[in-house]
Amino acid sequence: MDRKRMAAACALAGFALAGAKFAAAATERDTAQGIAQYREMLADGNPAELIEMTGEDLWKESRGPKNASLEKCDLGQGAGVVKGAYAQLPRYFEDAGRVMDLESRLVYCMVQLQGMEAADVTKKPFSGDGQYSTDIEALVAYVAGMSRGMKIAVPQTHPKEQAAYARGRDIFYYRGGPYDFSCASCHTGDNKRIRLQDLPNLTKQEPARAAFASWPAYRVSQGALRSMQWRLQDCFRQQRMPLLKYGSDASVDLTVFLGVNANGGQMMAPAIKR
Repeated sequence: MDRKRMAAACALAGFALAGAKFAAAATERDTAQGIAQYREMLADGNPAELIEMTGEDLWKESRGPKNASLEKCDLGQGAGVVKGAYAQLPRYFEDAGRVMDLESRLVYCMVQLQGMEAADVTKKPFSGDGQYSTDIEALVAYVAGMSRGMKIAVPQTHPKEQAAYARGRDIFYYRGGPYDFSCASCHTGDNKRIRLQDLPNLTKQEPARAAFASWPAYRVSQGALRSMQWRLQDCFRQQRMPLLKYGSDASVDLTVFLGVNANGGQMMAPAIKR
């Protein structure tokens, strides 16, 4: 690990320790209020900013068997254009012949441009609690940060984008698993919560916008940055559904459904969450 990444890792460890101490103190008062206060404390210093810097370095660094950077990766706005790209993902990519979200597109570029193996890149896409971010997580943070303040505009012009939305809607409402849950079980009503976590109604415009706009996010309780793929996979886990494969069509389709519902909102990722 180079000095810059080591410094960032040490800083994040400090944030995680501070979060743990704060959480312990908050047990004697309203926990929800304590979480809100902690978010306010870090509002001007989101730890994700350090991860964004690492992601920018990785974007520009020559790596892999082809010793190439990702600066020619087309995220939908043209080769190498990062600014504003995340706000318009997922979308259809003609070179790949499929609809892709940011994470599946990054894997594609790492394989095509840098010569890496997809299986190696996706073997461990998520960091553990308290661990510094994986390369993909850092790249996601960087690209997402370059759309901060921009309008969400997930496209629905290509037939495959429209088909992805329809499949994503079906997945959202599909009930299964030992508890007969679906995404809709938690996210179609107003004023719902699980433990201390508010559950936004993702079928309504404003809650959908607020939710979609905030991922990826730094999770204070885990001391780690989490991506949209992680969020969806963890929701499937909580439903006791089969593991959602990283970068799968199902994961992308569901993201399309959520993103289109959020169109018109303003990106604010990477955000900070409990």
